[in-house]
Amino acid sequence: MHSQNLLIEQDQQHVWHPYSAIQSDLPIYPVKSAQGVHITLMDGRVLIDGMSSWWSAIHGYNHPVLNQAVTSQLQDMAHIMFGGLTHQPAIDLALELVKITPEPLQTVFFADSGSVSVEVAMKMAIQYWHAKNQPDKKKLLTIRYGYHGDTFGAMSVSDPDNGMHSLFNNTLIQQLFADAPNCTFQEPCTTADIAPLESQLKDMHVHIAAVILEPIVQGAGGMRFYSPEYLQKVRHLCDQYNVLLILDEIATGFGRTGRLFACEHAEIAPDILCLGKALTGGYMTLAATLATRDIADTIRLGEPGLFMHGPTFMANPLACATALASLKLLLNSPWQSTVANIEQALRKGLQVCQQYPHVKEVRVLGAIGVIELYEAVNLKTLQPKFVAAGVWVRPFNKLIYLMPPFIISAEDLNSLIGAVVKVVADMNP
Repeated sequence: MHSQNLLIEQDQQHVWHPYSAIQSDLPIYPVKSAQGVHITLMDGRVLIDGMSSWWSAIHGYNHPVLNQAVTSQLQDMAHIMFGGLTHQPAIDLALELVKITPEPLQTVFFADSGSVSVEVAMKMAIQYWHAKNQPDKKKLLTIRYGYHGDTFGAMSVSDPDNGMHSLFNNTLIQQLFADAPNCTFQEPCTTADIAPLESQLKDMHVHIAAVILEPIVQGAGGMRFYSPEYLQKVRHLCDQYNVLLILDEIATGFGRTGRLFACEHAEIAPDILCLGKALTGGYMTLAATLATRDIADTIRLGEPGLFMHGPTFMANPLACATALASLKLLLNSPWQSTVANIEQALRKGLQVCQQYPHVKEVRVLGAIGVIELYEAVNLKTLQPKFVAAGVWVRPFNKLIYLMPPFIISAEDLNSLIGAVVKVVADMNP
């Protein structure tokens, strides 16, 4: 067994981490194991996970049901190409996804990751209009503060100024952006909120293939929550101007906002839906892009008569079997009350931070708690404080946020919240 110091040294020399540099001076923590909501570091410290491994591990770690799904599928096959072949896990998962998503969505394209599912959605929208002999409809329209992934298509519809990809602005496809709404989740959507998007649609609809949005919760672009009424108005405008609606529920899907899918808050359905993250319960990478029958039929009947995308590991049986087990685990649990209880605890526990002068706003929706500061955090100094407090929290920019696994106990959740509140209080200048 390598010593912890040697592992860290080797990591720093050879391994890239997300949004990091080789030989970064940011702290890194070798993990020995993870069980339930607890992460055990190699040095023996045990941390309560406040991040669900970036929204994905909703059932926690090392779950016996998901472990069994992996083990059982391994006995048959870990992988098989999806070109010309099919298998039960993919079919069963597709049927389940069609069943639980909004009714118009009837077809499923399995992708490797969330970013790829967004690329697939964008290509579907563009190919749809090409098949309808409207090739000029190839632009995507979105709102600012969005984040849709790190690949080139996904980057092009992520916020060009406040996001993480401004370095690439001159290289990316130039898409259309509207100011994001200011109406919070509890507020009505005003004319001023919808006007920027409506104006773009009115002026540019002949060039727009689709509007793409994160419904209700904008994630990595700022953890902003907005009114369901805004989403209703967007759906209406897309219909009015003959534009498709793509909803990116990679982060919000599978119960995180208190509804199975965030678009249910607005009681609307997209034409194309992107799913990922919690799809496999955080066990492995898998994503899905769902589309209406109209989109599927239009692409099939147009030129070249097939959708032009096909990943090597598409519909990986191991991932599909695990995703199906994860969905059943979620749907057979009292997840609505579980998320409501987490919401109540986050709302009650984090509210004290609102009184600190360095805190701009505290906001909570479902199993998401956000503390927005006035100034960007120093991750190098702040991360060790959370670890010392016994919790795993990964702040970014001006945001300290929590999205714990749904299985977290009341005791662990209170410990997590208490640790975060103490660290935030100690930041008070």
